[in-house]
Amino acid sequence: MYELAIKGDIAAAHFLRGYEGKCKNLHGHTWQIEIAIIAGDLDEIGMVADFIVLKKQLKEFLTALDHVCLNDLPYFKEVNPTTENIAKYIYTNFSPVIAPLKVQKVRVWESDSASVTYWE
Repeated sequence: MYELAIKGDIAAAHFLRGYEGKCKNLHGHTWQIEIAIIAGDLDEIGMVADFIVLKKQLKEFLTALDHVCLNDLPYFKEVNPTTENIAKYIYTNFSPVIAPLKVQKVRVWESDSASVTYWE
């Protein structure tokens, strides 16, 4: 089995509904995102996938989340934009972008010292 990883980032604002700390107020993060992709087989030249293609796909996907207030996006109007829910959103919605490749997990850092990993 092979696991490869690609990274990206978004700078976005959000606020947490129902939270009683400072994060209930509008604030921003530069979230770092790592996508782990797994495969059991290599292609005819010995690769799982081309990193250039995968990084371009991730960059294009993240454009919709970059420099926005996440609470304004349709998904996050219903779901609180916590780092946990951002990780799940990326996992669920980026997976079809790279199919038939398989996203194994998504890790999202909201700071240098705090991250969340989501997988199914």
